[in-house]
Amino acid sequence: MRLRTLTLAAASGTALLAAGLLPAHASAAPAPRSAQEGSVSAAALLAKVTSCSQISSGKYKTDDETSATVPVCGKNGAVFWKADMDVDCDGQRTTNCNEDRDPWYQDDTAFHQSDGKPLKAETLPYVVVPSTSSIWNYSGAGIKGGGVVAVVYGNKVEYAVVGDTGPTQIIGEASYATAKALGIDPDPETGGTDSGVTYILFKNSKVSPIESHSAAVSLGDQLAQQFIANN
Repeated sequence: MRLRTLTLAAASGTALLAAGLLPAHASAAPAPRSAQEGSVSAAALLAKVTSCSQISSGKYKTDDETSATVPVCGKNGAVFWKADMDVDCDGQRTTNCNEDRDPWYQDDTAFHQSDGKPLKAETLPYVVVPSTSSIWNYSGAGIKGGGVVAVVYGNKVEYAVVGDTGPTQIIGEASYATAKALGIDPDPETGGTDSGVTYILFKNSKVSPIESHSAAVSLGDQLAQQFIANN
């Protein structure tokens, strides 16, 4: 995997400083045990994203040293992109997400748990969206912190939430828990995958509380069924 650079980490840190909070009310759910979640198959979702109607003004890089090749695409009720997966370990310090395990570790996330604390990358499946720029404004497209994301890799589907923001020119990043559930090496320094990941973000959705993975799966399955029916 192409490792993230210090430039990426610095940009991510800047984005975090400008981020807000999402209030909610409940305790964190345990990490998912299965990567096939809900009733909609990976094949059914992928069949709906074979072509791209580009909604971003430009394209994104997958890593700091690569060229910009990834557009954000629009569908009825969702946006999507196909990219790599870098592993985000930011948020609360845990056994596998901390300064010792991750050279780019940040102790905060753009969106917070119902108790005001940062998210837990090791146990909560979440996706990182690029911070607003001239390329694309995620909030203007109906994407919110806590919104539901169907992450597809191989024949597996994992439901996650929009949990963090990253550099303005790079796309393709998700939490330790997301990678692990999909069978991708979750090591924040050496793990991830170079390609083959599809991120489908459902517009105007919001999981409450953001830290409840079971709530994300329940809402995600409903939205995925609607996505299949409407596209």
